[in-house]
Amino acid sequence: MLNSLYEKAIAKRGFIHPIESETDIESLLEGRWFDRQIGESSDDFIIAAGDGSFNKKKFLTTNFCAVGAESIIYDGEIKKIDDSDIFDIGHVSFLDELLGNYMAVYELKCALRAIKEYNVDYYMFDGSILGDLQNAFPRSAKLPDKIRNHLDDTLLNEFERRLSKNPYGLAFPDIRDTFNLMELPKSENSNKIEEYNLHLASIEKIILLREILQYRKKIISISKTSSDNALFHWNIPDIAFLDKNTQKQGMSRIDDERRVHPNAAFPYYNDFFKGITFTVFYVRLQDNKNVLKVELPYRASKSDVFEIIRKINVLSVQGYPYLLNKAHNDVVITDRNIKELLKIAKIYETTNREVMSW
Repeated sequence: MLNSLYEKAIAKRGFIHPIESETDIESLLEGRWFDRQIGESSDDFIIAAGDGSFNKKKFLTTNFCAVGAESIIYDGEIKKIDDSDIFDIGHVSFLDELLGNYMAVYELKCALRAIKEYNVDYYMFDGSILGDLQNAFPRSAKLPDKIRNHLDDTLLNEFERRLSKNPYGLAFPDIRDTFNLMELPKSENSNKIEEYNLHLASIEKIILLREILQYRKKIISISKTSSDNALFHWNIPDIAFLDKNTQKQGMSRIDDERRVHPNAAFPYYNDFFKGITFTVFYVRLQDNKNVLKVELPYRASKSDVFEIIRKINVLSVQGYPYLLNKAHNDVVITDRNIKELLKIAKIYETTNREVMSW
């Protein structure tokens, strides 16, 4: 088979075409991208960053899953906050979405602890809070009727009470059991059981997002990739267009009118989330390095944006915030880590792929 693929590669050389040479790139960039020196802020401030990770090992009967998050604070010294756990989760079609929600809960809880315990001035998230809000509720599983019937202030108050008392781990399992929200016996199909967990974890995430956005002037979301093309309306993402067609330090036009899509639905705080205006822009912190997408969950002035960029740049290395890079490297759970965790936990299962090495 590989030989036929090699032949196809030869026959289709260059089939991914660059932006057409006849395109007037300069006119597209005009008014949308500005080469400028960024500089660094001389202010004293405390800044933090966080990231999360998950990985899993599939066995014949179940999945071994590990989830974790870390926040790194810099107040003259590097300090860390982290939280993690391992889970046994059955075979479900939405496993990655489920683990992604678990990871988001851990990330948000670490972020809140960093903000509250260290009084940070700025907290950098890896990714997009606006994107999280656009897809806040699960798409891979139907909302169980028993949860739908309990989406009232009683359930919300219980979530808030438990989250205020315990800033670690996942709160929803205890709430699920307290309210008897999972009416299925343990022998029931695992897909149905995990549907409950997926939706309850999503509710916990939404409640935490609302709490973190109480500190919105501290929040900076930074993405290395994005599918957004609202700046150029081109057939490739804006961030790819800028990476390909600019080289110098600089930034894009500032868009301070972004909102959550009107069709987005939230079980709680709908008016709150729909009322947030996001400021979105792109920046390159160092010549010939990657363009970054930045989101601020409030309407920021140009002077606010320039000052935030200068503060991000203070602790940036090779055009990327050092704390974000360190958090990512610290928290990533590799396949090798999973093997080590299985050995330590003394879990021995079969994947049925062992036969491949015969």
